[in-house]
Amino acid sequence: EVQLQASGGGLVETGESLRLSCTISGFGFDDIAIAWFRQAPGKEQEGVSCTSTDDGSSVYADSVKGRFTIFLDNAKNTMYLRMNSLKPEDTATYYCATEIGPCHEDTPQYEDYDYWGQGTLVTVSS
Repeated sequence: EVQLQASGGGLVETGESLRLSCTISGFGFDDIAIAWFRQAPGKEQEGVSCTSTDDGSSVYADSVKGRFTIFLDNAKNTMYLRMNSLKPEDTATYYCATEIGPCHEDTPQYEDYDYWGQGTLVTVSS
């Protein structure tokens, strides 16, 4: 059974940093795409980033580019999302998801992903 576990959310103030984790089990870690999505109350789900495990390359949404960075730990089957300079607009539930093959060229779209984690809540106070 494929399982994705997202963790690391919490409450922080504007300008602070947070690190999220996504650990995958029951699925090979080679040559897959792992994406982060987020959804805030009253807003549409947004693709945040995608990382290809074959070469570690990543794509980011314009709203987070320059502030969010992906790191891979292949030995632990884990992807980390370092979020710096957090803004109230970043407040959302963050989900990780995966599919076979590399990331698409643009930001991830939810219909392309087969497996999803349960989500972790990030709250940025103003």
